[in-house]
Amino acid sequence: MITSQKMIRIVATIILATTFLYLWKGLIRRAALPMKWHRVATGLLLLSFISIPLTFMFWEEGSLRLGRWIAYPAFIWIGMLLYFFPLLIGGDLFRLGLWVKLRKQKTPEPENHYRRLFINRSIAASITTVAGIGGGSALYFGTRRPAVKKVQVDLQRLPASLSGLRIVQLTDLHIGPLLGRQWLEDVVKQTNALSPDLIAITGDVVDGSVDRLRTDIRPLADLKARFGSFLVTGNHEYYAGIDHWLPHFRQLGLKVLLNERVSIGDGDESFDLIGINDFNAGRRRPDHRPNLPLALKGRDTSREAILLAHQPRAIHEAAELDIGLQLSGHTHGGQMWPWHYFVYLQQPYLSGLHRHKETQIYISHGTGFWGPPMRLASRAEITEITLGRSKT
Repeated sequence: MITSQKMIRIVATIILATTFLYLWKGLIRRAALPMKWHRVATGLLLLSFISIPLTFMFWEEGSLRLGRWIAYPAFIWIGMLLYFFPLLIGGDLFRLGLWVKLRKQKTPEPENHYRRLFINRSIAASITTVAGIGGGSALYFGTRRPAVKKVQVDLQRLPASLSGLRIVQLTDLHIGPLLGRQWLEDVVKQTNALSPDLIAITGDVVDGSVDRLRTDIRPLADLKARFGSFLVTGNHEYYAGIDHWLPHFRQLGLKVLLNERVSIGDGDESFDLIGINDFNAGRRRPDHRPNLPLALKGRDTSREAILLAHQPRAIHEAAELDIGLQLSGHTHGGQMWPWHYFVYLQQPYLSGLHRHKETQIYISHGTGFWGPPMRLASRAEITEITLGRSKT
């Protein structure tokens, strides 16, 4: 019996095979390369295709180390497809335009084999060059160390004594097939070097089970902040097995906020820190639906409120419920230009600091990456947010 998960894999493999066939046809067959280079290019493309299902097979059933060794070229190819595919469509539209133009001529020119070959090779060379530059640049920026981004946010209700309090936001770490312990140790070292007052982890920490990632995730236990480290769930925690990850996060010393509110500071010199579950958590765990009204129940509205919510679209409800600041991730800043435009189909904001009605929202580019180790026009970041008291 074919399970739904196996069916998804079969469909994904068919789509992937069709995409690679389209790539082979547009770049290799139409270019009519000499037989030696035709075979070499076809072989390399076939190996690239095989590496992708092999990656998932080793990740789920085989060696974690071997799986990562295979995963890097596989995920790079997935990223390259995001550039090759639209360019190939553009090349086909260009060819179609030429064909239509020739058909409209009163006396159509006879088909010229050499001219057609020149056009096909020119298109293939142009596509390969543009995709190579775009993909190569994305790979360079995607594998760079996260930058420390400093952000100043002024809040009206923040106690004067807490002005200057620094929150370091980590988000979208995506520890899993490509990012592991060594990378996370460096992130923790960077974070601790900032001597934060509070650390906020806004979801998508892991891409895999506790059993597979227990060692890789261990450095999070070394995070140090005066008021502690707080975490809210992202959508990937639910894919990875939320029931096992929640107790493990707590074992690491992280304070998980599940539609909850805590006080940061002492007595009246404090503010409310609220954490809600991922926007889509209810699809996998109906009892985990995000519930901001529940988290705010009994709250003193004269106190400042800072919300941790994985997805930016929580801002609509946050603005209606008098939240001062929302910290989010999820978008990765679009990760790879020009695909970031599609983020706006789902989220109200892509990245950076915005004001939504009376509520401010900051969306991080993310500390890690998901899928291809590639970024273009979006730098991975560790965000240092300094709170101030607004004068108005």
